[in-house]
Amino acid sequence: MSNYSQQIRTFNRFELKYLISLRQAGELKKILKKYLLPDVYGHRDNRYQVTSLYYDSPDLRCYWEKENGIKTRRKLRVRYYDSGSVITERTPVFVEIKQRVDRVTQKRRAMLPYIDALRLCNDRQMLESDPEDRPLIEEAYVFLWQYNLIPSSIIRYDRQALVGTIYDPGLRVTFDTDITLQLHPLHLHEKRSGLPLTSLNQVIMEIKVNERMPFWLTELIAAKNLNLIRISKYCSGIKAAWEMAEFQCQNLMSESANEVLSSTYSLPLFWENVCKSKENSIKKEKENGYF
Repeated sequence: MSNYSQQIRTFNRFELKYLISLRQAGELKKILKKYLLPDVYGHRDNRYQVTSLYYDSPDLRCYWEKENGIKTRRKLRVRYYDSGSVITERTPVFVEIKQRVDRVTQKRRAMLPYIDALRLCNDRQMLESDPEDRPLIEEAYVFLWQYNLIPSSIIRYDRQALVGTIYDPGLRVTFDTDITLQLHPLHLHEKRSGLPLTSLNQVIMEIKVNERMPFWLTELIAAKNLNLIRISKYCSGIKAAWEMAEFQCQNLMSESANEVLSSTYSLPLFWENVCKSKENSIKKEKENGYF
């Protein structure tokens, strides 16, 4: 575990979100690149894919805390940043607890091999770990048992990120596209499938700052007349799932780590038809010149 010790484990910051078009995103990136630097972890034009496996209680406690505007709330996820390689049981992933305290977003995380993340979150086994990761692992362990947290959904998206220079430390601006929901199978290592949650013309731009937004960025947002939105990718996914009669909260099931890792890819006919229908809808949007 020693090679993981250099990873940043805790974030405290403000997050501002905007829903914009691809054209707006392109215009903003050109301006932002004069002030910010490409994320060093990006590849393929500074882009990378983010895959998050979310855990929730059978009655969706984490979802309802967000929907009901509870000021102090938490959610648990296992997150994988695509490196272009096949995921194995030893692939590093992050176990994260994201917490909202009034207006401040706190994120605590530990990097673990995929199999250990599954043992912790699916099997609820306490792990041997780096002492610096111990508080997060213990908190996740208690959180899982206290609310009977089980896998609920996978959210995937492509991200392009820009980060602040020495003049704007802690500043980060991200552009997320191709956001999809997956309800089955809930395995990070299997190929991408899922229901699109946004149009291909929509981009979620997030500004993350430690304390306050730089004046030049405030002026840019005002000049572009961008409006703040309150959106959670996880909650948007659950809402989309509820629109389909097949989804029932009480049917959520948890697989053991061994069951997950021994799985082979399968996509129920229902989901196959849903995805095809959505793809046809997007194709029509494209033909009609919406983007």
